[in-house]
Amino acid sequence: DHQLQIMATQFTPVDDTSIPTGELKSVEGTAMDFLKPHTIGARIAQAPNGNGYDHNFVLRKTGRGTLDLAAVLHDPKSGRVMQVFTSEPGIQLYTANYLDGSLTGKSGKPYVKNGAVCLETQHFPDSPNKPNFPSTTLQPGERFVSTTIHRFLAK
Repeated sequence: DHQLQIMATQFTPVDDTSIPTGELKSVEGTAMDFLKPHTIGARIAQAPNGNGYDHNFVLRKTGRGTLDLAAVLHDPKSGRVMQVFTSEPGIQLYTANYLDGSLTGKSGKPYVKNGAVCLETQHFPDSPNKPNFPSTTLQPGERFVSTTIHRFLAK
């Protein structure tokens, strides 16, 4: 029942092996459109590849390396909110697509398919092999700095 908003107008489609194709595709009118908050599970069956979300979103940035709001996750039942700010150009949404209930967690509760959500800030997957993706190449003497902040609130 968690509501998710991702500040992205594009995502990076993947092939059958979950490697990005190199294309940047609009989220508009698709199951990938989280510009307005909505329940994660509402369109999960329509996600590309049909197994839930495991996709990189191209974040709207105010500048290269700027710390911008990337996503907001809200649990309406408890009122808890997590805001994710990052200097990275992308965020991977993963919805525990390969859990099958055979593993158990706290109080013996099983870990089930789509029973969790991960928001992973990053450069785009396979970017060294995709010239149109933001570069991850670091030359001798260069410094890499990345910042991600998770802010927790209650509504």
